[in-house]
Amino acid sequence: MRRIPGMHSVRMSAVATVCVAAACGGDAPDVNQREPAYTAAAYTADNERGVVTSLRFTDITRSAGIRFTHETGASGEKWMPETMGSGGGFLDYDDDGLPDLFLVNGSRWPGHEVNGPASTPKLYRNLGGGQFEDVTSNAGLSFSIYGMGSAFADYDGDGDVDIYITAVGTNKLLRNDDGVFVDVTAELGVTGNDPGGNGPPAWSTAAVWVDVDRDGWLDLFVCNYVQWTPATDLFTTLDGKNKSYATPQQYRGESCRLYGNKGGRRFDDMTEAAGVFNPAGKSLGLAVTDINHDGWPDIVVANDTERNFLYLNDGDGTFTDIALRAGIGFDEFGRARAGMGVDVAVLGAAQEPSIVIGNFSREPLSLYKQIETGLFQDVAGNARLTRASMLMLTFAVMFVDLDMDGHLDLVTGNGHIEPGINAVQRDITFAQPPQLFLNNGSAQFTEVGDQVGGSFNEPVVARGLAHADIDLDGDLDLLITVNGGSPKLLRNDSPVADRNWVGITLRGRAPNRKAIGAVLTLYAGQLVQRHMIRTGSSYLSQSDLTTALFGLGELDSADSLAVWWPSDGKRTVFGEMEAGRRYLVREEGDGAKLEVLR
Repeated sequence: MRRIPGMHSVRMSAVATVCVAAACGGDAPDVNQREPAYTAAAYTADNERGVVTSLRFTDITRSAGIRFTHETGASGEKWMPETMGSGGGFLDYDDDGLPDLFLVNGSRWPGHEVNGPASTPKLYRNLGGGQFEDVTSNAGLSFSIYGMGSAFADYDGDGDVDIYITAVGTNKLLRNDDGVFVDVTAELGVTGNDPGGNGPPAWSTAAVWVDVDRDGWLDLFVCNYVQWTPATDLFTTLDGKNKSYATPQQYRGESCRLYGNKGGRRFDDMTEAAGVFNPAGKSLGLAVTDINHDGWPDIVVANDTERNFLYLNDGDGTFTDIALRAGIGFDEFGRARAGMGVDVAVLGAAQEPSIVIGNFSREPLSLYKQIETGLFQDVAGNARLTRASMLMLTFAVMFVDLDMDGHLDLVTGNGHIEPGINAVQRDITFAQPPQLFLNNGSAQFTEVGDQVGGSFNEPVVARGLAHADIDLDGDLDLLITVNGGSPKLLRNDSPVADRNWVGITLRGRAPNRKAIGAVLTLYAGQLVQRHMIRTGSSYLSQSDLTTALFGLGELDSADSLAVWWPSDGKRTVFGEMEAGRRYLVREEGDGAKLEVLR
């Protein structure tokens, strides 16, 4: 989070030094250089006009059975974590083919408890037809922690999906035992904390399950934010009198951690050995991709007021951070932005990955396009994203084809950190509407949120975003998590008569039965769509992995599907696939088998 103009900070202790620059890292650029042009109020980048969409969303949160209010723990102290979370997402915990819904929750702070039931995360089982039931208690999830994010995967290879929750304090790994979750964090050693026990428990944020060494067992990468505790909390103020929420410049960063999965029975902390130890990071966003198409998963980390990281997988158990030479560490003026959420997708005909990062208000979205292997350029302006995102404080970003035309659109979840921001910055509000940027097919975007209904016209303090086809009708529905409020479950009610689709579910070999890391490439006429099965992205959230939905536009079939399998690096190809059907692709022997599900 960028330091808010006018904010002052004082450490509430006898002796301290507070960093108040725009970036506190050792490799920070000169803060006296000229101001980036995009911060000027007169910025007039063109936006496409007159775009009309038939996309429509309906807020079905209450009618679907979702009864949840996010607990921030706020009691007047204005402690920093209260304004930062939490996320959630979709997982098929009972393996019935329907995406269930999971919501992370905060808690009251020690010494500030109130009468009544403690806040817990919530698990809602999908009953079909857009209806959910609360199964939290029966699933063994009636515990309270100050939760931030979540990541879902089958870490032990037994065929069901497990849950990892990041937190302020020790994280939780919950093993799925026939629909009941058992806490195995201490046993397996994946707390997110310093393995030497030095210092207080970490403040963890994003996490992903990713097979970094391609041995079939899913490893765990966990982001940590800053070294904050109630005892080290700072007094910061916007008006010189009243306390405001702090920004991360005033705190030291904390390294991300990488845990190697050893046969589903234990995890080894391989952070330093793998070359990803970096205490300068203040990490919030995390995404997996393969930027050089070598079959080894690479990792993008979005940092808050520090430069971003891009960890290139060397294929030997180590990573090299190439963010600076790749051009994604800083903005084009050499400044670290306040990066929050991140997503990666292939946009356009070049079939090269693009990285989108949500930033602070007055810092527009970053859209880094790979122009040659290992080199990116921020094309947010050319993509028509800059002006529309200028005043938003964007936490979550997510590429998703909402109109099923075969081109990925972009959704953002926005909301400020400071409830009183409008008193000092009249053009910035605390609650902000989410945004929907429609892709015109040439990787240029137009914001159409005011046309689509649902909650896109309703300002909220959004944090996480995730998508799933909750009602199996062939289009993708949305979840928005709200800090201190009720989430928004938005059903996609867009007309689909002229928009066809194909759904693909993969089943890999044990132990990676969900085929995480596999890459699907669908060919349909002039459309070429590439999709990696991966966890994470967005902000503290995860979308459904059960089915990959590909939009076909007006086409009534796909020409072919190619699947690259991470287990052995082989590629299998299937022929024509009829629109409006879901297919199961099962890895078998030296190849794979295609079945029609429905």
